[in-house]
Amino acid sequence: MDYRLTEDDKERIKLLEEVSKNKFKNFTLGQLTRLQELVEKKDYSNEKKANKSKKKLLNQINVEIYKHDDTAIWK
Repeated sequence: MDYRLTEDDKERIKLLEEVSKNKFKNFTLGQLTRLQELVEKKDYSNEKKANKSKKKLLNQINVEIYKHDDTAIWK
């Protein structure tokens, strides 16, 4: 099995580190959608706890995307 990090892995890690530091502050809509794509692509099916965290994170990302799209609702 190949354990080298791809460019997508590096980008995903960078964005996740930013999320862990600042939640979703200072994230653009483009960064949120890119993070969503990268997290969805990553397979955690063999790790139950990690897969559950992935689903929770995707829910949070979706809420933030919705907030960016419909800012008038959140004012």
